[in-house]
Amino acid sequence: MKKYLILLALVLSVSAFGGDKNVRKANYASQKRFKALLLWEPHAERDHVDFDKQAMEFFRRLNWGQGFQLDSTTTLDGIPLDSLKQYSIIVALNAAPSSPQSRANFERYMEEGGGWMGFHASAYNDRRTNWPWYVQFLGGGVFKCNNWPPQPALAVVDVTKHPVTKALPKEFVLPASEFYQWTPEPRANKDIQVLLSLSPKNYPIGIKDIVYGGDWPIVWTNKKYRMIYLNMGHGNQEFKDADQDLLFVSAFRWIVSRDPSGNPFDK
Repeated sequence: MKKYLILLALVLSVSAFGGDKNVRKANYASQKRFKALLLWEPHAERDHVDFDKQAMEFFRRLNWGQGFQLDSTTTLDGIPLDSLKQYSIIVALNAAPSSPQSRANFERYMEEGGGWMGFHASAYNDRRTNWPWYVQFLGGGVFKCNNWPPQPALAVVDVTKHPVTKALPKEFVLPASEFYQWTPEPRANKDIQVLLSLSPKNYPIGIKDIVYGGDWPIVWTNKKYRMIYLNMGHGNQEFKDADQDLLFVSAFRWIVSRDPSGNPFDK
């Protein structure tokens, strides 16, 4: 019995200290892995600014330990293309390039492998936007309608095995937000992969502005680019749900992991 106990202890010791060759060792960073840029608009409507400020704090917390360089700006004007290319990802918090030069630089940045994660009004566009490239980048749709006031909604995961959604439940309730519908619907575009939608169980949705039906994608990627769009981003209630927080972290990590220069999380 004594020999058996000694042998068992040795087996457990080997397993605990690297005996399983399929288990990778922890990867601790010796330097910052990548650079990220937060873009926000301080003069937007109050609910958008409230979200932006909370989102900036959310991403700062992701950077505890200085795993990456996190910068922020209220405009891309004056940032040369070469400087923009140093960022593995631009996180657009209810903001988008507006001047001709910043739009041209952003187009080049994305066409040459840049990364983008956009929230809510960062994708808002209508006939006045006058930026055809951006409309196609987002899937070809322009703003159609929205629910009002902001309210919780049941979301459905469309692609359960995608890196962004694989850890999420098939259905979960999103915190209160204003959700946009688009026309034409992004799903009709062959380059668009819809990852998350509002469930038809929500209809009718809204108290003042009521939406009665229709396909309602809220998270998608244009497969021609290293990008993801998330329709959340209105008000100060967005960072109160663990599932949605996980969605945001997974989306951020997925974009960065596909950097053309290599996956910084493997370094």
